[in-house]
Formats: sequence, C-alpha cells, structure tokens
Amino acid sequence: MAGGVRKKSSPGPRSILWAPLRTLWQEKHLIVFKAEYTILVASVLWFLEIGINIWVIQKVAYTEIDWQAYMDEVEGVINGTYDYTQLKGGTGPLVYPAGFVYTFTVLYYITNHGVNIRLAQYLFAIFYLLTLLLVFRIYHRTQKVPPYVFFFVCCASYRIHSIFVLRLFNDPVAMMMLFGAVNLFLDGRWALGCGLYSLAVSVKMNVLLFAPGLLFLLLSEFGLMRAIPKLSLCAAIQILLGLPFLMENPIGYMTRAFDLGRQFMFKWTVNWRFLPEWLFLSRYFHLVLLAAHLIALLLFTLRHWKRPGESIVDLLKEPGKRVIPAQKLTSDQIVLILFTSNFIGMCFSRSLHYQFYVWYFHTLPFLLWSGGVKKLAHLLRVLILGLVELSWNTYPSTIHSSAALHVCHLIMLLSLWFAPRVEEKTKSK
Repeated sequence: MAGGVRKKSSPGPRSILWAPLRTLWQEKHLIVFKAEYTILVASVLWFLEIGINIWVIQKVAYTEIDWQAYMDEVEGVINGTYDYTQLKGGTGPLVYPAGFVYTFTVLYYITNHGVNIRLAQYLFAIFYLLTLLLVFRIYHRTQKVPPYVFFFVCCASYRIHSIFVLRLFNDPVAMMMLFGAVNLFLDGRWALGCGLYSLAVSVKMNVLLFAPGLLFLLLSEFGLMRAIPKLSLCAAIQILLGLPFLMENPIGYMTRAFDLGRQFMFKWTVNWRFLPEWLFLSRYFHLVLLAAHLIALLLFTLRHWKRPGESIVDLLKEPGKRVIPAQKLTSDQIVLILFTSNFIGMCFSRSLHYQFYVWYFHTLPFLLWSGGVKKLAHLLRVLILGLVELSWNTYPSTIHSSAALHVCHLIMLLSLWFAPRVEEKTKSK
C-alpha cells in the first residue's frame, strides 16, 4: 500500500451491538440513577404497568362516583337538549365544557350506553398507559430526574390508578391531552400544541392553570403579533365545540361550562381541612387566595421566567426586534414554566378534591428535581413525594393530612423560588 498507511477498518455489526451492551453492564449499578437511562427504565415500568392495570381492574372493586352522572349528562344531549341549564346527572348539573360532552358521548356508545363498566375501565387503562408514554417522553427530553423516581410516578401510586381505572373521572382524559400538547411544544409544533391544549381545556378547565405559563412561552417565542394567531386558534376551538350550546343558550353555556365561582363542599376538601367551614366557604378567603395566586405568578415571571434585563414590554415585540436578542427556548424552560404555572395554581386552590391529584401528580418529580436548594437531597425529595401521596390517600382528609400537604407545597415552592435561572445553570456547568 502506498506510503505504508493501512486503512482503519470500520467496526463490524457485532462490535456496534456489543459496545453499548458492555457499557450498560459496566454501569448496571448506575442505571436507576443516571437520567440518560430514562428510556430503558421507563420502558420496563411501562410494561409492568400493563399487568398492574389488568390486576387492579380484575381484583379491585369498581366504585361508582361520577361515571353514571357523565352518562346521564351526555344522554341529555343525545336526546336533543342543548340548553346547558337543563343538562344534569345524578351528582348535579353539567359543569364541564363541550369537549367533555363529545368525548364522553363517544365513550357512551362504545360502552353500550355506559352500561359496560368493565370495557370503560380498560379504555381508561389505555388512557393511563398513553399518559405515561407522554410523561416519560417529557422526562426523557429534559433528562433531569433520576430513573428510580419513575417507580413512584407509576407503580407506587394507589390514588392515581384509582382515579383512572376505578373511578373513571374526566380529569385523566384532560391531562392526557395536556401532556400531548406539552410534547408538541417540545417538538416546536406550537400551533398544533395550542390546538390540543384547547381541546384539553374543553374536557375540563383545570387545564387553564397552565395558561399563564403558556401565554408567557408564546410571547417569548413569537412576540405578541405572531402569538395572536395561536391564541385565536385556542379561542376558535372553544367556540366551535360550544357552538350548538351557544346557539341555544349562550349565557347558560358560559356560566355552567366555565363557572369560575363554583362553590366547593367542605366535606370533600383535601387541602383546607384544618380551617373552620365558615372560613373555607368565605368569598373573602377566596379573593385572598386569588390575589396570592396572581402575585406568585407575577413574581415567578419577573424573577425566573423572563431573562435578566428583559422587560415585559420587550416580550410583546418580535424576537428579532428586542433589545436583548431572543434565544430559543430549551426543553427545560418550556416544561419548567408550564409545570410551575400549574403548581402555583394548585398551591392556592380554593379546594382540592381527590381526583384533582392527577392535575399535578406526574409533574411533581420534575419540579422537585428542578429546585435550587442544595440541602434538598434525593432522600428528602422522595420523602416529600411520599408525604404528598399519603396526604392524598388519607380519606377522609384530616387536619394533619391537609397541613402536611401544605408544608410539602411550601417546601417545593420555596425550592423553585431559590433555584437559579436556566441560563445560570447552563453557565455554571
């Protein structure tokens, strides 16, 4: 060969296959601790969850709470009633937006007019598994949480399995769509993500707790003028879905489907059991919570979400015309802002009922491992997850379980507050 130089042979298929396996074997004791193994651990847990859901459906008794009421409500629409004030079920009037009606109408027909409960349970098991796939993909994209935590995200939560396959609430359906929207945002498909987000809101409006964070992200990424079409898409979907009901009784639809002043019953509260009932029901107390909610959102916007030196007015401008050049949002930023927005809403909620746990359950590990308090070690984070789970599993709630839940929320909120900005974390690495 000329010059005596030998060509380096390319690695064969066998070495390509064995190299990662050898690395995996060498690091086997680190698999559950290193975030890069998220897919591996999550895959194992996801397949385990198939068996767990089948076992729960077959062995644990179904409890009727809202399913029959859902079926009665959609049956009223099927029979030709489009006046929302006339639609009701066994637990009271219909209080969910139009997307709920269409979603549960489909389930009504699939389950033989709601009679085939076992089939409905298996459909909700599919919803559960799809939700886990979407959640695991978010954690894979951010690679912030050690994989051992995913055991607590799925297999160890009795309450979440109950909400999905033993109670058949509409909350899981809305959250499944929400996590689908978050995945689309991470992929840069903002218009499609906004459309799916709006569909989630139309199933249950708790998803609006993510709205302040989403609005900030849209302004940050596009500026006001380019964000307006996406916001208009969200509004248009709500109008289109609600059109049959808006044409019949627009005020009735808006006041029932989007009743922000709805009064909750003290006997079901998970988070305010230590208060006297008169204070829990007080409108002044509700206004204080709303003010605290808005102040917390504003403080996080100014301190954490926007970049140093950037004003709120700058966010309204197109990214290319800002004083400080815009930077592409990272996966960490997108997820942290959305999840924090929702978590703040949960902290200052007028009441949390047991099915509301699914509103933030899958986001808790990300928020805990995003905190900036160095003393919040792995064991303490897991302990907080355990205490939150215990609080939600205490039925009926007690003074101690409600207090413990607020303590956990406070620790997490302070941890997020003292966390360095994403840009600061990047510079320190």
